[in-house]
Amino acid sequence: MFRFAAALAATLLPALAAAGTPGVATRSVHAPHHGRAMQMTVWYPAAPASGTPVTFADNPVYLGHDALQDADPLPGSRPVVLLSHGLGGLAFSVGWLAQGLAREGAVVIAPNHPNSSFFDFDMQAGMNHWTRTQDMQTALDALTLDAQLGPVLDLERVYAAGFSYGGWTALSLGGLRGHAGWFRDYCAAALPVSSHCQDLLRAGVDLTDVDAEMWQASHRDPRIKAVAAIDPGLIHGIPEDFAAGLTVPALLAALGSGDDRLLATDFDASGFAAMDPDAGILRIAPASHFTALPLCKPAGAAILKEEQDDPVCTDPEGTVRAEVHRQLTQAIARHFSLE
Repeated sequence: MFRFAAALAATLLPALAAAGTPGVATRSVHAPHHGRAMQMTVWYPAAPASGTPVTFADNPVYLGHDALQDADPLPGSRPVVLLSHGLGGLAFSVGWLAQGLAREGAVVIAPNHPNSSFFDFDMQAGMNHWTRTQDMQTALDALTLDAQLGPVLDLERVYAAGFSYGGWTALSLGGLRGHAGWFRDYCAAALPVSSHCQDLLRAGVDLTDVDAEMWQASHRDPRIKAVAAIDPGLIHGIPEDFAAGLTVPALLAALGSGDDRLLATDFDASGFAAMDPDAGILRIAPASHFTALPLCKPAGAAILKEEQDDPVCTDPEGTVRAEVHRQLTQAIARHFSLE
């Protein structure tokens, strides 16, 4: 979990609107499975001469994204992408991908997941991974009824994508199932080498105190036609018959190689990739897990170092973060057959 509140807080600054600049809107919806409100950001193709030009989610560490705040949607029927952020992140963390997919013609719905987002974090409750699929379903249901944006949603073309823990959320919506006991056993064995399992231990997470039935259930949503996962989490300890539940076309993106690969999201080391030979696989190197976070400002790395935070602005030598983002966006857009 990242500790830099300023680095993930959203600010809206005046900006010049470029051609093809997407619209952006925020919504608060009631999430009954949490018993409280949930925030979400929606990116979409915008009608010309509408909305307020802004730089969305600009802050001292990360560059923001050009957008048209509360613009009218471009008329027509648009594919929908449900987009899930990583553990301890926010919808803004994957804003570069949301903006890119909106430019390709999609309406992108990105919630801030309760219990596993930056300003709303509880590691034990956050491990109830199925609540994240419920978040996505709730967000989609709510936007379907939205007076402004609901009419442009093509519910025959709904997809799910995510980064890190959000990658698991996307795969889960596609039918992948996890095994609570097998994951617990994996973490016990991998504790000396797995930073994620070490984080769980430090946070006092008890993997025996999870709802095994819900952990192992199918959380497939039949509306989802395909999924894409960038460095997905929770992919260790999956039985082959549980992996077989993923029946929609899947794209798996791996960031980095060798020592730059994050063990917790290494779908090759876990054996998961071999269980789905039909999945498309994109491997990008040089890169690292955090290369999927937004572009950093020149002072970003120094700010993080001063705050003794994770070096999420520091990529392996030779990495061009903007180019990695471009490759990921194009690959996901192709996988979802966007405009």
